[in-house]
Amino acid sequence: MTAPSLFGAVLRHHKNRVLTAALRGHGLRFASFVRQEGYIGGQWVPAASGKLFPVTNPANGEVVGNVADMGEQDAQAAIDAAYNAFQTWHKTTAKERSDLLRKWYNLVQEHKEDLAHLMVLESGKPLVEARGEIAYGSAFLEWFSEEARRIYGEVVPSPATSKEIIFVRHPIGVASMITPWNFPNAMITRKAGAALAAGCTCVVKPAEDTPFSALALAELAEKAGIPPGVVNVVTASHDNTPAVGNLMCSSPKVAGVFFTGSTRVGKLLYRQCAQGVKRIGLELGGNAPFIVFDSANVKNAVAGLMLAKFRNTGQTCISANRVLVQEGVHDQFLAALKEAVEQRVVGDGLKDGVTVGPLINATQLKRVEKIVQETVDCGAHVEMGGSVHSAGECFFQPTILTGVTEDMCCFKEEIFGPVVAIKKFKTEEEAIKIANATEHGLASYFYSQDVSQVWRVARSLEADHEQVQDQRTIEGCSVYIQA
Repeated sequence: MTAPSLFGAVLRHHKNRVLTAALRGHGLRFASFVRQEGYIGGQWVPAASGKLFPVTNPANGEVVGNVADMGEQDAQAAIDAAYNAFQTWHKTTAKERSDLLRKWYNLVQEHKEDLAHLMVLESGKPLVEARGEIAYGSAFLEWFSEEARRIYGEVVPSPATSKEIIFVRHPIGVASMITPWNFPNAMITRKAGAALAAGCTCVVKPAEDTPFSALALAELAEKAGIPPGVVNVVTASHDNTPAVGNLMCSSPKVAGVFFTGSTRVGKLLYRQCAQGVKRIGLELGGNAPFIVFDSANVKNAVAGLMLAKFRNTGQTCISANRVLVQEGVHDQFLAALKEAVEQRVVGDGLKDGVTVGPLINATQLKRVEKIVQETVDCGAHVEMGGSVHSAGECFFQPTILTGVTEDMCCFKEEIFGPVVAIKKFKTEEEAIKIANATEHGLASYFYSQDVSQVWRVARSLEADHEQVQDQRTIEGCSVYIQA
């Protein structure tokens, strides 16, 4: 090793040692996998510019650590590494890929508590929710480790006796993955697990608010024996993100782009991918209706709304955004909801009993505050909450708004915060009309004990709906029906 490279190695080790010590102070027992460099071609490398950017804990504003602020040059290096690795990775057997994914899954399980703590520090979500995300995030790796062995071809009957038609599935190549801050572990494992199982390589660009979870996954992937260049992580600040994202979409070496995030950014990426006619997978914003009919079990409906609305402080794309309650049960539902919301505990996600954490940053807090204020100015009534919480500058009070109308901003925009906006309705037809009056059909929820109504409404809602009749929680399912 030359003197400059030795110095670089010592410097990087020193930075990681200091970073690890700081994180251990927050409760991590084994933080050796915490990194601040990017991961390209099997190497932990700083940004070409040498720049870093800070990652802060939204619960208290403290700097968790600094990570490499990478740009186009670094992104190109990651794409090149993934492209070169694909030449050999796609030739590996399904069993080899399956075994490596299983080893990755096992390491995530081994470090699940540390990964959960790390997630709380950079995202603010309550520890119990972070643990849940690590569990279902690692399950993607487990699932795809098994599915890797079942990527079968197909034989199709031929129209000619002299010919046979056989389909053989091949990986497409390098996959770019741009992931969000609200699920910094699971959105990576879901995308990368599928890509690796199929024989693709990937370049991951995590959100600037939550890069440590991505880097920790890369460290564990390396320890699992996944070859250099198969998984690459490019970290970038808000300023560098547009240029990095554009290259990840436009590079001729990239075969597919996969993104979870806002509709605005999704449309931009779609345009950038069009020139290369690339495969693209988008999971964008939502405006999910949550309908409670007179026939519903009110207790179960309230419990369901608490999950659908307050999970991750309301910062999920499938959060219930427009709550429609039929007039016959409106008052009963509201009273029960108030009681449930009052039991929410707001605070630092690492503290015992906390169920509502901070919003991801001050910008998001101001946005939620603006939506609530504009809704109230238009005539809605604040039943509880409605303002910034005393727990810290990124905390917003769990809020219930009533008297909401369809033209108010809280019904038109995705709130992405702990705010329940309730509108009373009279008929089933009215509820369906309101529910479908949106461009965002990502998810929908409704509660009823009338079997005929369940099927009528399920067919009428223009969304990838969740049917709910006296809900019982079944993790991993998107449709809940109890006969």
